[in-house]
Amino acid sequence: MPQTDHSAEAELRRLIDIMAALRDPATGCPWDKVQDFDTIAPYTIEEAYEVADAIAKRDVSALSDELGDLLFQVVYHARMAEEAGHFAFSDVAKTISDKMIRRHPHVFGDAAARDAASQTMAWEAQKSTERAARQETGALAGVPTALPALTRAAKLTSRASRVGFDWPDAEAVLDKLDEEIAELKAELAERDAERLKDEVGDLLFVLANLARKLNLDPETCLRHANEKFSRRFNAMEHDFETKGQSVAGTPLDVLEAGWQAVKRAEKTT
Repeated sequence: MPQTDHSAEAELRRLIDIMAALRDPATGCPWDKVQDFDTIAPYTIEEAYEVADAIAKRDVSALSDELGDLLFQVVYHARMAEEAGHFAFSDVAKTISDKMIRRHPHVFGDAAARDAASQTMAWEAQKSTERAARQETGALAGVPTALPALTRAAKLTSRASRVGFDWPDAEAVLDKLDEEIAELKAELAERDAERLKDEVGDLLFVLANLARKLNLDPETCLRHANEKFSRRFNAMEHDFETKGQSVAGTPLDVLEAGWQAVKRAEKTT
């Protein structure tokens, strides 16, 4: 019995062929045949988040599976582009390979070796050159609008900081945060939805910048807070259930006492 070729090249070729079969106009999958870039894009974003989730959970088995799902998304988009005569998967692979070689002359060329900080500066300079070649002008050019809002806020102001438009330190951002909170409080009495949306947006924008000034990723910070809230709420809910009670309908002061008990229990473990 001949051995199956499980090399990276063979498996990638197999995946590309599977995608072509799914999109075959005559014999392909009815669902896959009618998809386009717009309908598949949300799945691509979802798969990227599932990769991040597997990493956060340190679940190596799940990470392998989720990376496969994300790779399938790349193959999917490349197949649709090839059908439309734009480019193929090989072009995608060549473009990223060429880009990595171009952005790492200290590895693949004659440039001197760099430390991490110097490489970051050189990387950004190369990206600026590439954006200019694509006629993307301005300090904020190339920041994707589809990024998570907190991530995009941090990236926009990081770009602005390169031309000197930035707070001097985190303390200055905290002062701005106090200002934005005061403005939000002033709007609460009117309950104007548009004004409140504007002020809450300003508040979140400043918080994203505070994270950036502290060398933190705001999206990671919020994910951590979400997980912490979920863990504590689930523990509180379990505590009530073991007493034959339900959180639903329980007075807020009792819930708060239960919440504080969970927090204290966490600190002692």
